[in-house]
Amino acid sequence: MELQRLIVGLASGIVAADSRSPIAVGQRSGRVFQPGIGPHSESETITLALEESCAGLEEVRLDREVPYPAVPRSRCDLIIDGTTGWAVEIKLLRLLGDNGLKNDNMLMHILSPYPADHSALTDCSKLLRSGFEGRKAIVIIGYDYDAFPLSPTVRAFELLASSEVKLQAAEPVPFDGLIHPVHRRGAVFGWELNAR
Repeated sequence: MELQRLIVGLASGIVAADSRSPIAVGQRSGRVFQPGIGPHSESETITLALEESCAGLEEVRLDREVPYPAVPRSRCDLIIDGTTGWAVEIKLLRLLGDNGLKNDNMLMHILSPYPADHSALTDCSKLLRSGFEGRKAIVIIGYDYDAFPLSPTVRAFELLASSEVKLQAAEPVPFDGLIHPVHRRGAVFGWELNAR
C-alpha cells in the first residue's frame, strides 16, 4: 500500500463520517459540542474517518495504538499491514475551537521541538528510532479557515522536520462541505520519513 492511498482514505472518511452528524462530548467537561466531525478529539477523528473510509482501506490490516518495539510505553497511532508495513503517527491541526475562538496551544502539537509535547515534529525522530521494521510516515489532518489558513503551519512543519529527517510528501487531499459551522473544510497531508 502507498501512503497516498491512506491520505485519500482519511479525507474521504472524514467527509463520510461528517455526513452522519457525529456529536463530540468533552472527555473532562462533559460538554456537548456542535454536530460534525470537526470538534472530535484526534483519536476519535482517526477512528471515525477509518470506519467510514471510502477509499478501499478495508482491504488492508489496520491496527491502532500499537506499542513501539523500542519504547513499549509509547504507542503508534496506526500500523498498516503489520509491523513490516507502515507505522504512521497522525496529528490533528485545528486552530479554532467549536466556538470559533483561537486554540492557542494547537501549534505546539505540530511544531514543538520538545519530546514531552509529543508533536508531529518530534514524532519524526521517534518513528525512525521506533523499532518498527517497515516504512514510517507522519500525517496531519488539518482544518482550514479564512483567518488561519493551513499552508503556513504545514510549510513550517516541513522546514523544521526536513532539518532532522528526509521527507517525501504525498499529494495533499482536500475535504470540504462539512456540517460544523467552524470546521467546514481542510486537507489531509502526509510525508514518508527516512533518515538523513
